[in-house]
Amino acid sequence: MSQVTGTSINRKDGREKVTGTATYAAEHRIPGLVHGYLVTAPIAHGQITSIDTQEAEAAPGVIALFTHKNSPAVCKPTNNFMTSKIYEARLPLSDDQIYYAGQIIGLVVADTFEQARHAAYLVKVEYASQTPIVEASKATFNQAHSMFGEEMKFEKGDFAIAIAEADGKITATYTTSTELHAPMEPHAIIAHWQDGENLTIYEPSQWVIGSQRTYAELFGLSIEQVRIVTPFIGGAFGSKAFPWSHAILCAAAARQLQLPLKVVLSRRQMTANAGHRSETKQTISLGANADGSLVAIDHAVKSCTSPVDVFTEPCTGITPAMYSTPNLRTRQELAVMNVGVPTFMRAPGENPGLWALESAMDELAWELKIDPVELRLKNEAKEHQRRGLPFSAKYFAECLRVGAEQFGWENRPKQVRSLTRDGKLIGWGMAASSFPALRSAATVTVKLLADGTAHILTSGNDMGTGAYTIVAGTAAEVLGLPVEQVRVEMGDSLLPNGGMAGGSQMTATLVPAVMKACEEVLQTAKAKTAPEAFANLSQSGESIFQATASTAPGDEGKKWAFQSWGAHFCEVSVDEEIARLRVTRWISVMNIGRVMNSKTAASQIRGAVIMGIGQALMEECHFDPNIGYPVVYDLATYHYPSHADISRIEVTFVGEPDYKFNPAGVRGAGEIGITGVSAAIANAVYHATGKRIRDLPITPDKLL
Repeated sequence: MSQVTGTSINRKDGREKVTGTATYAAEHRIPGLVHGYLVTAPIAHGQITSIDTQEAEAAPGVIALFTHKNSPAVCKPTNNFMTSKIYEARLPLSDDQIYYAGQIIGLVVADTFEQARHAAYLVKVEYASQTPIVEASKATFNQAHSMFGEEMKFEKGDFAIAIAEADGKITATYTTSTELHAPMEPHAIIAHWQDGENLTIYEPSQWVIGSQRTYAELFGLSIEQVRIVTPFIGGAFGSKAFPWSHAILCAAAARQLQLPLKVVLSRRQMTANAGHRSETKQTISLGANADGSLVAIDHAVKSCTSPVDVFTEPCTGITPAMYSTPNLRTRQELAVMNVGVPTFMRAPGENPGLWALESAMDELAWELKIDPVELRLKNEAKEHQRRGLPFSAKYFAECLRVGAEQFGWENRPKQVRSLTRDGKLIGWGMAASSFPALRSAATVTVKLLADGTAHILTSGNDMGTGAYTIVAGTAAEVLGLPVEQVRVEMGDSLLPNGGMAGGSQMTATLVPAVMKACEEVLQTAKAKTAPEAFANLSQSGESIFQATASTAPGDEGKKWAFQSWGAHFCEVSVDEEIARLRVTRWISVMNIGRVMNSKTAASQIRGAVIMGIGQALMEECHFDPNIGYPVVYDLATYHYPSHADISRIEVTFVGEPDYKFNPAGVRGAGEIGITGVSAAIANAVYHATGKRIRDLPITPDKLL
């Protein structure tokens, strides 16, 4: 095999994306396509008392108008992740109750998008409004329920005694704001029924086979009657894994009308109907001996959910993995507010959890007068403290040491406000980064064609992370072909089950299956082809060789804890006169197992760091206390970084392949890069200014 993986391979889908030939969900051309536009509630809590659709139904081009009075038929799914999953447990148009602002209360279908939108604004609705709860300070918190079978509460040792006897201790509360999903591609769907009983869905889906099963349940169909098509996704970050209410309503309306129907969310609608990361309030207490050895950690979290479904931001899940201590306590509380459903967002739990923990570790380092890097090295956990399993292929210490050396950390002044440049205060900060390694079962088909090319097929898909390129590079290396001679087809439920593009698991899931299928097709080809003809398949008597192979996790998860690790080092400048904060230098060192493509892997880390900088400095969503709507409504009012805000981000990978995890030794790279970013920035701000910022985002008013 020639070496392909680990090198820098250009994106297989790059040309299609930059030339506009990549087809996204809303761009599929279906004969007879009609358009839908949502009618949404302008209040956050109450009841519809009357709804007048007469003028809207008479508007030009209008085909149909659906409300709770004539909602199209939908079956209630089991919604248990195994057989089906929808984001919002309450089905659309179920009743006349309003639970959050922006809730869908109707759907207009018309010949054109413009006609549907115009008619939607002609619908007259009256409400009996009640005062909504949209501020966490006014909500009631209770113990959070379990998530993925794990209780949101854990304790070992005796925290109270240990913290009381600690030589050094800190207790602090850290908050994060509500963050909105804002991918480049808005949420969209085309639902097309054929022969009245077969459904094709064109929708950005992170989990093609899961969506297929879910739509089958929703409409009482067999799995074979549903096809999901999603070859390209314009960003997802957790918000496109399952069907949302607009998609379910679209498919139901399309069936009743027997017309192909498209629904695209506006940016305003996405603020309420496409998920968000809940605000969090986290209180952390750390206790240590004088030498820096941690003796106690306590992590308490509050987050919020919606009346229509339950989602807990699992911030404490990462805590038992990070730093060793004999006394550890974590717990989470949850409150219901009149907001849309919060959901998974890049590194759910780990990202806000490490914002708090890594900020607290920095505060403890200053309290004990110990270097922050040395404090982390001293307390590195050798095993997962909740699962009781040792970590596999862990190179966290190397991440810290390499990052410190590259950054020049040894030259960091030991006093705050002691480094200046061009009249600005300069600060250096660092934080650890971590995310669990996940994988699932996958099946891949490989075809060797007579023209000497290979064709790889799987339903697993590419959210923009580089999966097309990873699959092609893996196959090229095993088959001994140039990458250019490998064609990859993904994102279609007609293809073999390729798993989910979520939880940073697509690469770790697909690569072993691609390797196995390629090895098997080579064995088939060699058995049927003379050695002298094998290098040129067109000379053989066979026109094609094909193999299908499956891989899945075994019992390795009972022996090892799988986790990826990293460290961020950054420099900030602060112009105190105008409270202007800029991130001026960044180094990230990551341990993610085997690096399949150095170019796309580094791009994943850089993209995650940029998203983390947005969280740290800009992103926040408040809800209007009177009407409950998000006060931000588009990409101009919801602030996030542009190119001008970002300096060069240097990325280095360390460590070895993790062959205990899978045969390829590869772990994911999509989410780890965002974890710890906000803490590194806040820690640098403290070094620069002497101000400890514990509330995100770090906006100028907090620096004045």
